[in-house]
Amino acid sequence: MTQTIAEPNAPIRHDWQLDEIAALFDLPFNDLLFRAQTVHRQHFDANSVQISTLLSIKTGGCAEDCGYCPQSAHHPSAVKAEPLMPLDKVLESASQAKATGASRFCMGAAWRNLKDRDLERVAAMVEGVKDLGLETCVTLGMLEQHQAKRLKEAGLDYYNHNLDTSPEFYGDIISTRTYQDRLDTLSHVREAGIHVCSGGIVGMGEGRNDRAGLLASLANLPSHPESVPINLLVQVEGTPLDGIQALDPFEFVRTIAVARIMMPKSFVRLSAGRENMSDELQAMAFLAGANSIFYGEKLLTTDNPDTDHDQQLFARLGITPLQVNNVSEQNCSSAA
Repeated sequence: MTQTIAEPNAPIRHDWQLDEIAALFDLPFNDLLFRAQTVHRQHFDANSVQISTLLSIKTGGCAEDCGYCPQSAHHPSAVKAEPLMPLDKVLESASQAKATGASRFCMGAAWRNLKDRDLERVAAMVEGVKDLGLETCVTLGMLEQHQAKRLKEAGLDYYNHNLDTSPEFYGDIISTRTYQDRLDTLSHVREAGIHVCSGGIVGMGEGRNDRAGLLASLANLPSHPESVPINLLVQVEGTPLDGIQALDPFEFVRTIAVARIMMPKSFVRLSAGRENMSDELQAMAFLAGANSIFYGEKLLTTDNPDTDHDQQLFARLGITPLQVNNVSEQNCSSAA
């Protein structure tokens, strides 16, 4: 090893080596969770969770061939292509999300990249959601510099663009967009002054070394993403990854814990896959350092626990939703 495993109060790092990350994954489970929880408490309220709601504003017909995605036009399971939602419907959904406790409203479009012809319509959505007092996030595929600048002007707080997996395993999952394409989009987002939301998907048949490689790619960016979604693969019939061996739940928790240690000031989000997680597994993930969730019955095209169930789980665990003003304050100090 080139350096000792991350200790509490260690400086924010952007030079993680794979052998160091492997050593974290290899820690006894209880030791790893203790380390992660210690780091978590240095930067966050351990009993608060940031809540986001995700809406698909343009579903289906995507030109990408991502092996996990039912929105890809390449797969037999392809979701029927629909047009971009009208502004009033988006704002109606955002109002409902706010009423049920969400502090951030995320809008996703099944595009390979944002087209200039759609830019102003999306900017209007961002402006409208912002006017409701919610934080705003969009995920629209690849982005160019001038598009990122326009979205920033509209008031966009976060742009989501996941790296998905390690550079080495990436080609087994996607062929229509390169890893560098994804990194370029993240660079445009950061240069525009928009917070970065970037994580990945686990349980796609990758090895632990690939999970380590994903986290290294994120943590070694010039600035850590302010939000790091960790998705657990939702297997959809008709997609290439349907039927793949499920990831060991403890390995999922280990991934959350290592992400927390490596990116101590980032919000680590439980994203896709919560519908199939027990309450106990989610509680363990919160203990490992997850402090953000997607809230609501749908994540683009896959199911999610309903809000009543999440509220009951929060009550059982003594967790409170993080308010938007607190989120903004913490994010001001989270870029590192």
